[in-house]
Amino acid sequence: MADAVPEAPIVWPKLEPIRTGIAGRCPRCGEGRLFAGLLTLAKGCDQCGLSYDFADPADGPAFFVICFGCVPAVVFALMLEIWWSASWLTQLLVTGPVLLATCLAPLRPLKGWLVCSQYFFKAGEGRINRPWKPYGANGPTVMPGPSRRAEGDHGDHGGAAARRGTR
Repeated sequence: MADAVPEAPIVWPKLEPIRTGIAGRCPRCGEGRLFAGLLTLAKGCDQCGLSYDFADPADGPAFFVICFGCVPAVVFALMLEIWWSASWLTQLLVTGPVLLATCLAPLRPLKGWLVCSQYFFKAGEGRINRPWKPYGANGPTVMPGPSRRAEGDHGDHGGAAARRGTR
């Protein structure tokens, strides 16, 4: 009779989100594919089995592209018009590809980076774990738990009821 040796739990290396995200790889193993399409996340990693249900990049990639890609491209288009009074055809042939390159090219790497950062930093929805007084000592207390309504809060947030003294 041979004694069964228990398997040791797999220890995954800490992979940098910038490297795995930009490459479109799994944030846990670095091998599997992160995307099923151009911007569609896969259901999970085909190598290590990590589910990508945790991932919620929302509008983050679009925000960064608008700020750091679209704005400079539009400024370029305006400068082209102001300095050289470019024709519509010139604007279309020069500014069009610049806008496409600065808007579409960074979306996938940025989305991958944000998803991998969510995994790396264990990002999740914020939770209140102790009573909290966001409006100071005399304000309402927000209690932890399933209800997010402040203690004694009737919806007017210290407005007319507090001035009338009916609270």
